[in-house]
Amino acid sequence: MATHILGISCFYHDAAACLLRDGEVVAAASEERFTRKKHDADFPMNAVRYCLEAGGIETADLDHVGFYDKPFTKFERILETYLAVAPRGIKSWVMAIPLWLKDKIFMRKTIQKKLDGYEGDILFSEHHESHAASAFYCSPFEEAALLTLDGVGEWATAAKGIGRGKEITLTHEIHFPHSLGLLYTAFTYYLGFKVNSGEYKVMGLAPYGRPAYFDLIMDRLIDVKADGSFKLNMDYFAYTHKLTMINKKFNDLFGGPPRTPETWLNQREFDIAASIQKVTEEVVLRLCRSLHAETGLENLCLAGGVA
Repeated sequence: MATHILGISCFYHDAAACLLRDGEVVAAASEERFTRKKHDADFPMNAVRYCLEAGGIETADLDHVGFYDKPFTKFERILETYLAVAPRGIKSWVMAIPLWLKDKIFMRKTIQKKLDGYEGDILFSEHHESHAASAFYCSPFEEAALLTLDGVGEWATAAKGIGRGKEITLTHEIHFPHSLGLLYTAFTYYLGFKVNSGEYKVMGLAPYGRPAYFDLIMDRLIDVKADGSFKLNMDYFAYTHKLTMINKKFNDLFGGPPRTPETWLNQREFDIAASIQKVTEEVVLRLCRSLHAETGLENLCLAGGVA
């Protein structure tokens, strides 16, 4: 009998589902393809149906269901963050907690309900393990160095490790609030683009400018070591306690408030985009060099939103 595993991600951005049969991808789809709602984050019921139909199976035929992170660990991080900055962040807290109590923290029950009372195994992997798996298991490599970078998972915002055969071992992590992805997203917000969407527009904007603000960012916003490990200067960021990425001190550093969305772009915006792009590439290259020195491996798998 074949082994069927259904993978699910949802309730953050770009919800999706994927069906594996004996370790091979049968079908995969994003929910937005069916709902026509860009970056749809709801439970991917349409994508699930598509995958099951493509595999010619029913929910009862599933052996396992996998979820892309660990909700309780992520909720712990959110609680600890709010407690650390209290009483600041009360508005953000009031908005976030009901969403968690409604759906996110009870993912096991949500999955069982959505999948017609599915009673089989439901497995929760760590967020950056999921990223690493998405790259390594789909690669042609039997052995590779692994580097994952994004905004934030449970606690980790970046991870390094090794993949060998069927095994993935993550050996180093950088933890929230220090995040290369959130640094890039802060500039996405400052340049007038939508968070968790417009980062790709910033990347596309970068070639039109010159990295005139590179030194300023490296001196004031991020402390990067030779091995690529880093810390952000949180004096310039507000995402730990507000419903926005940056604060007035960040605005003052770059000479004014964020660009109003949909307004004309000028050379200043081009140069800021080029600068944060160069900073990001510098950090990633340092991480890659140190990973190569540590592992001696020639193959590299990258994953996560930053990658």
